[in-house]
Amino acid sequence: MEEKKDRNIVSSDEQFMRQALVEAEKAADAGEVPIGAVVVAGGRIVARAHNLTETLCDVTAHAEMQAITAAAESLGGKYLTDCTLYVTVEPCPMCAGALGWAQVSRVVWGAADEKRGFRKYAPSVLHAKATTEEGVLADECKEVVQRFFREKRR
Repeated sequence: MEEKKDRNIVSSDEQFMRQALVEAEKAADAGEVPIGAVVVAGGRIVARAHNLTETLCDVTAHAEMQAITAAAESLGGKYLTDCTLYVTVEPCPMCAGALGWAQVSRVVWGAADEKRGFRKYAPSVLHAKATTEEGVLADECKEVVQRFFREKRR
């Protein structure tokens, strides 16, 4: 029974990460660094977002920040204690801090960010009870970002 439950979690993690990848593609189409995020509560997506830093001329308009705001509005409160955030790239320290303040209970990311990811600079910034999962569809998430920068350098 436990094995079936674990497989279901993996399957839903991949399903929701694919939705975050859809958001990342929207960001790329808009000329934004292609990072996408979704927030899930009770098995359903309550918020979708992607980077908007160029569009809004705002360095804080990361996908995670947009997703937190949208989820809080959707759920009617600032704390996201029963939510999972799926994001295509490991959150930066700013976003991880916001996830901590929002008390997001689970954070799942695809590609690691070895240069600017929160684990390098602030590994304890998430809420103390939060759990994490890394590497979900990592190759696909990494490819979206690499393709964007390859095309930008042409």
